[in-house]
Amino acid sequence: MTIYIDPPTWPGHGRLWSHLVSDVSYDELHTFAARLGVPGRAFERDHYDIPGERYADVVAAGAVEVSTREVVRLLHAAGLRRPKGRYPSRGSRSS
Repeated sequence: MTIYIDPPTWPGHGRLWSHLVSDVSYDELHTFAARLGVPGRAFERDHYDIPGERYADVVAAGAVEVSTREVVRLLHAAGLRRPKGRYPSRGSRSS
């Protein structure tokens, strides 16, 4: 199981955010996120939004650090990319 995270560079709600993704399946991603106590509302289409202050904990739990460009490439290569506006957003953990 490999889970990936990009650096916390995405601003929103007064914080910086990272994206947590899998290159295998949403089930793998949801399992990893649940193990860390990441709430379902943090899931958005094909990734979890992770606040910057949790970044080090997520990496320590086994997520591999990659660039944002690599996150997008991994999602596309795995067929897991879900473009904005075509899929359910926050809180939906459907695979």
